[in-house]
Amino acid sequence: MSALAAYGGLFLAAFIAATILPAQSEAVLAGLLAAGSHSLGLLIIVAGTGNVLGSVVNWLLGRGIERFRHAQWFPVNAASLERAGNWYRKYGWWSLLLSWAPIIGDPLTVAAGIMREPFFRFLLVVSIAKFGRYLLLAAVVLHWL
Repeated sequence: MSALAAYGGLFLAAFIAATILPAQSEAVLAGLLAAGSHSLGLLIIVAGTGNVLGSVVNWLLGRGIERFRHAQWFPVNAASLERAGNWYRKYGWWSLLLSWAPIIGDPLTVAAGIMREPFFRFLLVVSIAKFGRYLLLAAVVLHWL
């Protein structure tokens, strides 16, 4: 596999996984780590960057959700959006530290947009959470190899 395909595929998987669409970037990262032919640092940077940018898409969707909320194609159902909004109102921007978590993380990033979370604070907290997850995953995978 070429380096461009490996890193590009990882970026795409991480980006899609951070949006509301289902994807598993963790498996892609673990596979590339197991292959052992790619830079650990670059893999973390590519995965983290893709995942953070996917969350930025969610934040932007949240900012403009009122225009699209009832569109057939909109990927968040009303119940998930309400749960994320309630969580966000209760815990505030600190809840974005859970943006890495399955099921609740992606709706939280949409809720941050709805709640008009300042972009730079959003970006900082989400980056800490997303890069932290990939660092931890890499440590676990490399430990077991």
